[in-house]
Amino acid sequence: MTETIPVAVPRKGRPLEAVLQRVAEETDAEGVADEIISTLRYEKAVTKGDQTPDRDVYDRLAEYSHLGEPGKPDFTLLRDDRAGKPRRIVFDSVTLPAGDVNLRLVGREEPFRSLRKHDFALGFDSADLVLEEVVELRPDPLTRIADVNARIDPHDTDVRVVAGMGDTVYHTLMATPETLPQGDQPSREFLTSYEGELCISPRYERLVEAVLGTRNAGTLDFTYPDEDEEEEAAIAETGAGVYLTVTGSTAREHGLVVGEELFPSETVLMENYEESGEVAERVKDLFARSETETAMAIY
Repeated sequence: MTETIPVAVPRKGRPLEAVLQRVAEETDAEGVADEIISTLRYEKAVTKGDQTPDRDVYDRLAEYSHLGEPGKPDFTLLRDDRAGKPRRIVFDSVTLPAGDVNLRLVGREEPFRSLRKHDFALGFDSADLVLEEVVELRPDPLTRIADVNARIDPHDTDVRVVAGMGDTVYHTLMATPETLPQGDQPSREFLTSYEGELCISPRYERLVEAVLGTRNAGTLDFTYPDEDEEEEAAIAETGAGVYLTVTGSTAREHGLVVGEELFPSETVLMENYEESGEVAERVKDLFARSETETAMAIY
């Protein structure tokens, strides 16, 4: 009998799409992955007001879900954090054959925390979450995902990073020309002599301290965008900041100079080694052998 292993995954967003695309490559489940991704993109547009559905959320949920059919996806409702907290349709679960095991992908709001609580042996989440919660802060900067495990206190968690999914974008330093000394670029070196406000997303304070190093972050005063304020606009008003960016085009539209890429953000496979076993090892091998370009090389 084929064994089934539950794997925690995000309920929505770029990390979930990265996982689905990788799983599809390994399991020939492109159709299921595309169905989940297109459904969630449409529902995101509905939540943001960019699409106007002709049915209520419960009718759409009933149409999308396939209760009792493990090989087809199920969805569920979640309160969105936008104004009014609208109900949003998000991913719930699907079971896909992967070689000699079945992967049961289970949607969780915080997969990393589910692994920390020993609810799963394996899970996928953003590497950022590891930095925000368990990576030790040290004077020297953390610059590579491959160094993350070495900074996890084994007394704090049994979770370790195994492999990256290759969906890399970067936490990037940027500043206005007026903030920069003549001819300088936004870089760690620039920050060594910079004393003042650095605008970041509120939840990234610990992450930024880790990637800059406490020696560098000690002279900085973190500030945050106002509610509903665009991050790049807030950084331009502050003079310098760190933001997760792909191309930097929006930053340049705000007159910012895009500088050093401080740390790669990537969806990663994680393992709680106290819950792991033979089946989990086979799943790890499945993802670790991929030739996908990734910012990390751990496994």
